[in-house]
Amino acid sequence: MTLTMTHSASVAPDPGGHLLHPIVRKLAAYGPLDAEEKAALAGLGAGAQRVEGRLDLLAEGSAPDSAVLVLEGVACRYRHRPSGSRQITAYLVPGDLCDPDFAHLSRMNHSVATLGPCRVARIPRETLAGLAERHPGIARGFRLAKLAEEETTREWVMNIGCRSAIERVSHLLCELYERLRIVGWATRAGYDLPLTQQDLADTTGLSNVHVNRVLRQLRLMRLVEVGGKRVDILNLAGLQAVAEFQADYLRPTSG
Repeated sequence: MTLTMTHSASVAPDPGGHLLHPIVRKLAAYGPLDAEEKAALAGLGAGAQRVEGRLDLLAEGSAPDSAVLVLEGVACRYRHRPSGSRQITAYLVPGDLCDPDFAHLSRMNHSVATLGPCRVARIPRETLAGLAERHPGIARGFRLAKLAEEETTREWVMNIGCRSAIERVSHLLCELYERLRIVGWATRAGYDLPLTQQDLADTTGLSNVHVNRVLRQLRLMRLVEVGGKRVDILNLAGLQAVAEFQADYLRPTSG
């Protein structure tokens, strides 16, 4: 089973006349941005390139010299064991800036790869530093986005360590819905996503067979249907109840 991502509204007009690119939508969710800040963020997409699915954007052991901004599609962070088994440790959706701090590392200890076709932009760290220095709203957004990422990592540890199989998968589907909704890539009806059942297994610490069983159970419960290259939300409140999902960790606020 493979799910392929498209978007419902990756770019939409805002009252100021700018186009709300995914990173503008994302950072605006953390606090107000003025027109100049929105325009500066939208400019980060200049020179973006399309990349095929299942290709590394950043490889373990490499020394990155720029950050990666995802404009379309989904990427992931992952590590492989010597045995070949893989653990996906994070997803990068439209609007996500793949760790500008990586540019300060001598080498990466994990890889970042596309899961389906993506459009990405490489952003020099000097460009990001300049934006943060000149625009306080952008600096605040970058910081809160990093805090949200850290909170998400802790939530994933909780997912694998404490939750049942159906709770793990439900929680992941709820999280992806919320993250994609914020940047305009999901509707109340659901979203498209370039994940295979093996990707879900490598994320949730389950076997492929177990994931298949959980997805079938969720379908029979009339909560969500995963297949045909789409995640159809049948009962969002019910899915969130199964997952015990609270979206607060995705939306930290500054004092």
